[in-house]
Formats: sequence, C-alpha cells, structure tokens
Amino acid sequence: MSAAEVTIVVTVRRPGAGAGRGGLPVLAIAAMATLLAGCGFNGDFGRVKPGLVRDGIHDWMGPAAAQQAGLPVSAYPYTEDERLMRDLAFPLIEVPYERQRWYSIVEEYGINRGIQQQWFVFNVAAYEQVLMQTAFRSATARYGKLNDDIRNDVTRLPYWVTVARRVLDMDIKRGKSLQHVNGLTAGEAVNAQARMAENALIMSWVQQSLVNRIASYGYAMERLVIATPLPAAVEVERSLTLLKTRVAEARLLPGPEITPGTIVLVPPYPLPSMPVITKSVPVAAAPPAGPAVA
Repeated sequence: MSAAEVTIVVTVRRPGAGAGRGGLPVLAIAAMATLLAGCGFNGDFGRVKPGLVRDGIHDWMGPAAAQQAGLPVSAYPYTEDERLMRDLAFPLIEVPYERQRWYSIVEEYGINRGIQQQWFVFNVAAYEQVLMQTAFRSATARYGKLNDDIRNDVTRLPYWVTVARRVLDMDIKRGKSLQHVNGLTAGEAVNAQARMAENALIMSWVQQSLVNRIASYGYAMERLVIATPLPAAVEVERSLTLLKTRVAEARLLPGPEITPGTIVLVPPYPLPSMPVITKSVPVAAAPPAGPAVA
C-alpha cells in the first residue's frame, strides 16, 4: 500500500492579522490530503504512519500544557523517555473519533499551536453522537467500532504507563538532586522545576482524559443497547470493564479519586521531593565560569 500524499499550504500573516474572536494562531494553515489506494494518514491503533513521523512530533505538548496552566516553559532539552511519553500520551488525549480525519496530521504535529477545546472540556455525549451519526453497514459494525476504540486504549495504556513511570522516577531523583548541586543558578533551578511540572501536567492530563473516555464509552454503549440491542453489547461491556481496571492500575499521581469532568491543567498535588513550582520565567542556564586570568 502506498503512502499518503500530503500537501500542506502555509499562509504567513502579520501578527494580529486575521485573528478572530477565538484567538487564531499567527499561522493560518490549510491542509489537503490526497489518499491513494484507500490509505489514510494513520496506521494501526490510529498512529501516524512511519513515513510521516519525525523526532519531536509531540514536543509541543509540554509548552502547551504549561501555558494553559499559567506555568513557565522549560528551556531544557527532552530526554528520550520524556519525548516518548509525549508520543504515547497524545493518542490517549485526542478524542478517538478524530484519529482518522484528514486534518489529524495537523493536530499530531501541533501545527495549530494550541490545545483543542474537545481535548479538555468534557462532553459525555460527544463520542456517542459521532458514533450514531456515522454510517455503518450494520448495527453490529457500530458495536465493533466502539469495541475497537476501547481495545485500542487497553493496548496503548501499559506502554505509556511504563514510560511515564520512568519519567516520574527520574523527576523524583531530579528534585532531590537540586538540593545538592553546587552553584545552582536561578535559571537552572527554574528550568528543572518547569520541566518536572510539564511532565506532571501531561501525566495528569492523560489520567483525567482516560476517566472521561471511560464515561463516554459507557454512555455510548448504553445508547446502542437502547437503539439497536444486540449480543455484541456483552463483548463491549467486557472490554470496558477491562479498560476500567487498567486505568485504575495506571494511576501515577496522588490525589482524590478522579471523576469525569473538565480537565484542569494544573498539577493538584506536588510530586514527592519536587521543589515548590514558581511562576518565574525560565532563563537560559549560565555557562560555568572559566579560570581566572591573571
């Protein structure tokens, strides 16, 4: 199967030009895809096809989450695990029904430079409405689509948790080490704190998103049972129960029980050994002083 041909047209405007009430970004982007042989942008489990992937495809997530929370953005480079955690987090944050749309590649790369409203404002009926309005050849196929989306999340989750736990462990060690670094500058401390906050924000974002998805899947299943009752509902219910178990086991950050609702991108509780996060603007770390010249 040949890869999708993609044409992306970028129009650069002057700052403020064409900005509407919604606060559109400076770059107005129009993307058009020509799909060959029935191929879409995404492959298995909604992942972007390898030919369209580059390193750092989801680097935008940390700064976007920090800015949404009113926190500084770190100037430090990413570790391999921090970058991988972002790559694995995005499919668990983006709404499932967006994964095969022609503009999904724009969202995947963060070209729109922002967080889409449907990613953090909870609407329990949104998934069901798209599912019911989409044409399927049979009612069984609609159950199959719901079951596939749930199972995809079940499959994605363990790998993300494994990587996120490694990031969390290193951030705990990083927080402890800040107290023992000789000559720690204000820029170094703020950048380290900001990166730990970005990582925690993404973990919290995924945790809340998963709880919201479970509620949306359950809502959709109940409506399917009412509209088109079929034995296939039993398999969907089993998959949903499995996802609930996996999500409960995947809890990374402390706090009260997570309930469906709007995602607030602020870590409600500090990580163990994490210094107090300030809202100081990160500055580039100063280079070490050279030897004194006589």
